[in-house]
Amino acid sequence: MEFPMLSIFMLLNLALVATQASLTPELYWKSKLPTTPMPKAITDLLHSDWTEDKSTSVAVGKGGVNVDAGKTKPGGTAVNVGKGGVHVNAGKGKPGGTSVNVGKGGVNVHAGKGKGKRKPVHVNVGHSPFDYNYAASETQLHENPNVALFFLEKDLHQGTKLNLQFTKTSNDAAATFFLPRQVADSIPFSSNKVDDVLNKFSLKPGSEEAEIVKNTIAECEEPGVVGEEKRCVTSLESMVDFTTSKLGKNVEAVSTDVNKEKELQQYTIAPGVKKLTEDKAVVCHKENYPYAVFFCHKTNAVKAYFVPLEGVDGSRVKAVAVCHTDTSKWNPKHLAFQVLKVKPGTVSVCHFLPQDHVVWVPK
Repeated sequence: MEFPMLSIFMLLNLALVATQASLTPELYWKSKLPTTPMPKAITDLLHSDWTEDKSTSVAVGKGGVNVDAGKTKPGGTAVNVGKGGVHVNAGKGKPGGTSVNVGKGGVNVHAGKGKGKRKPVHVNVGHSPFDYNYAASETQLHENPNVALFFLEKDLHQGTKLNLQFTKTSNDAAATFFLPRQVADSIPFSSNKVDDVLNKFSLKPGSEEAEIVKNTIAECEEPGVVGEEKRCVTSLESMVDFTTSKLGKNVEAVSTDVNKEKELQQYTIAPGVKKLTEDKAVVCHKENYPYAVFFCHKTNAVKAYFVPLEGVDGSRVKAVAVCHTDTSKWNPKHLAFQVLKVKPGTVSVCHFLPQDHVVWVPK
């Protein structure tokens, strides 16, 4: 899905004019976080006219992450999310299970134990999988969520084998970039002014693009779960301000680093799994919008890990996983519980970060 290029160029011209009289987003970052390198997930969203350099590489394919972490016997869990898909097999026991379909690319989950076969259950998600208030439902069949991969923290250890496929960002997202705050703040971002927003971007009411814009704004306006502080930020400056207000200025921004797109292959979790934080973090998930908008949320019941992966072809991936240790306040029908066959508050639920998402942790 692509937003009209005319509107994008209009925003670009406004942004370039605005930056002549103020700090660019990159310089604002450096002024507030002089010792914090920018991850590639951020630098990729800076327009070249105000980018000095590109630093830390961070990426996990938007096209998909495919995971197969099964044991010796057949059966298990298969997950496929997004256009390119995410596949996971991490099951025990005999064939049979549950099927979950999410988004245009689909999410297929087979997670059965015991004898016999079960009828497939189809669950479709319109909201972001990282919005833990929502319930997976049939009405969300055609929505396309961000790539999400849910797994259990107990499986996050050296030697675990997973069949994974990492793909790079597709070209249709190339026009997305951060607007300087003064430009972003001048553009309505409210359900009460959604008609003005659609007009601003020359979007026809009822079109797919218009519905995506409306869904993103509505999702941003929903309250967070109990214990969660959330905000949708419409500029890099706002992201920096929100994060530092929650964690302070001594922070690190990290994401997943994939050097080259690979075919589906088996990866092994290598030595060097490192806990980045064990109590608090701010995680920012990129939203689908004409310019860069992130849904950021802070919680104290979270862990983040650096997870080195080694492929059978010798390739290496520097992955980042986020684990939620308290899911008791999540919607009981959230996708994660349906995929993993667990109940809220019983286990620590984890997911890998897609390439254009960022986790902020205290140094």
